[in-house]
Amino acid sequence: MALSQGLQQKLLQKLSPQQIQLMKLLQVPTAYLEDRIKEEMEENPALEMEEHEHEEGMEPEMIDEFDSSGEEDFDKDGSEDEYENLDLSEYVADEDGEIADYKMRDENYPELDDAKVIPIKSETSFYELLVQQLGLLHLDERQYKIAEQIIGSLDDDGYLRREISSVVDDLAFRQNIDTNEKEVEALIKKIQQFDPPGVAARNLQECLLLQLERKKHEGHSVELAIEILQKYFDEFTKKHYEKIQRGMNLSDEELKEVIQQIIKLNPKPGGDAGETNKADTYIVPDFFIFNNAGRLELSLNNKNAPDLRISDTYREMMREYERGSKKDKRQKEAVLFIKQKIDSAKWFIDMIKQRQQTLMVTMEAIMNHQKEFFLTGDETNLKPMILKDIAEKTGLDISTVSRVANSKFVQTEFGTYRLKYFFSESLSTDSGEEVSTREVKKILSDLIEGEEKRKPLSDEQLTDLLNQKGYNIARRTVAKYREQLNIPVARLRKQL
Repeated sequence: MALSQGLQQKLLQKLSPQQIQLMKLLQVPTAYLEDRIKEEMEENPALEMEEHEHEEGMEPEMIDEFDSSGEEDFDKDGSEDEYENLDLSEYVADEDGEIADYKMRDENYPELDDAKVIPIKSETSFYELLVQQLGLLHLDERQYKIAEQIIGSLDDDGYLRREISSVVDDLAFRQNIDTNEKEVEALIKKIQQFDPPGVAARNLQECLLLQLERKKHEGHSVELAIEILQKYFDEFTKKHYEKIQRGMNLSDEELKEVIQQIIKLNPKPGGDAGETNKADTYIVPDFFIFNNAGRLELSLNNKNAPDLRISDTYREMMREYERGSKKDKRQKEAVLFIKQKIDSAKWFIDMIKQRQQTLMVTMEAIMNHQKEFFLTGDETNLKPMILKDIAEKTGLDISTVSRVANSKFVQTEFGTYRLKYFFSESLSTDSGEEVSTREVKKILSDLIEGEEKRKPLSDEQLTDLLNQKGYNIARRTVAKYREQLNIPVARLRKQL
């Protein structure tokens, strides 16, 4: 095949390193922003935390991550040409304008006390809790290691879902302990007597039975519950109560007592065991919205965004270089390295500014769009809103709005909400008005909550009720919304 040469023209979108870094910073929630800043400070010694407060400067301009106009060229290669064209004046100035003016504090609401020390409680994990109880058994060293392996094989919810044969293989290959399934099973039975009740069960049925065995002394209803779970477990989970009553010859009152005994059991015994640190599960809001006499006020949570500045040490290095000889090769390499670090620090501070301003502009657009909800807290006042609506109001790209809404929370007087909560599709009513699907879900939830539990409403009945209220909605849509609300079908909602 002969070689040929041709000319091709392509239209490509190339993201600069600055745009990529802004995209990543926009996705970082406030709870993790401090870690991201500390990571950057460890990598770049020219970046340091501001120790003294400065007066705030002008607000930074909000920049879209995909807008490359006016962007500086940071792709320098440290060549001799770059060194010859280097202007030191911007690096040796006492104040280079890169103070932390992105904090955007609201004077009406005092900042949280950063110096306050939050005590951290001591923790006992689920694994450690079981190992402590293991020490109370009279086991030799070999049995102790086998039992420890079994405890280590438990899932977070307390179940042993690993096959016994696999546990035997693990002991043989990893700890060089020769055992058999019978010995492992015997130790599992001992571990199942540990607290919390139901631990080390292989399935839900065994977990519930283990808990009921400890409550046998409470009366006849517990014995009936054990018998029902042994013989009619599938029927009970599907709420086929009539079949259970016929098979066990039970009255309605007896069945109610049995159901009360079973629903008080814990299906996930490992979920509440041990003292676990909940710090990672706490929601740190990114925004605060206050209702000041009918006027909404928005502020940004800046607790985890410390003031940043360029290191005075690195600026002093540039001054020393300017006063000294500029012909030495090693000094040239040093000054180019220092320039790179200072540029990188300025670049990062600028990205933090852009992040803060983009968050504020986007959240302000959301707040104005959903003003009625933030004033009343009534979920039915939520308006239809999609990413495109906010993108058009702010002039940002849809993907930028999506990154802002992702993993961000806003605290209001009615509670703390995920930003994605406010985005929903629209649905038309009989009058032609467009309402949020969130409103329809709220009404659907209210209808199910107020239904007669002995005769729950079917999806068709719920559809008819919604149609009567003026919402044009199909049965399959009702079923979809019900599943999104984690509400089971009518048969499983039935209660005696």
